[in-house]
Amino acid sequence: MASGTLIFLVIGAAGVAVLALALLGGELLHALLPDVDGPVSVEVIAGFAGAFGFGGAIANELLGARTPALVAGAVAAGVVAAVPTAWFAGRLSRAARDMPTDATPTRHHLVGALGLVVTPIPTSGYGEVRVRLAGQPVKLNARADRPLPVGAQIFVVEALSETSVHVETY
Repeated sequence: MASGTLIFLVIGAAGVAVLALALLGGELLHALLPDVDGPVSVEVIAGFAGAFGFGGAIANELLGARTPALVAGAVAAGVVAAVPTAWFAGRLSRAARDMPTDATPTRHHLVGALGLVVTPIPTSGYGEVRVRLAGQPVKLNARADRPLPVGAQIFVVEALSETSVHVETY
């Protein structure tokens, strides 16, 4: 393996390592350097470096680059591979970052929810109910004005806290 190929492979490996860090632990970069992104995101730079290194290594081996002109050709091939990869990495990271999501459910969304009693509710105490919140089953502590047996169908009339509700049968 030529030394030029090894240099390209090291550049590519460094790009992949930075890309993995940016995708898996990007908040670490912002903790150490708050202004790390600047005008170009870390993902774009990492994608460019990775594609440049690996594309240049492939071209260097295929060309058998032993002269400066052939090494320059390998560099050009690396740039040809790197530019679309960097653009694609930027588009993907922007799409993931700007993806619209639903609002996070709060205790106020519990009022009116329908469910079932899963642990009997005594007159003066708490039992447990299972309701659906944002399509997900949620188990909550529940109290009622009268005792309710397991399996009773209920609806939430008041959210007492984030994890407890006041219910009635329907």
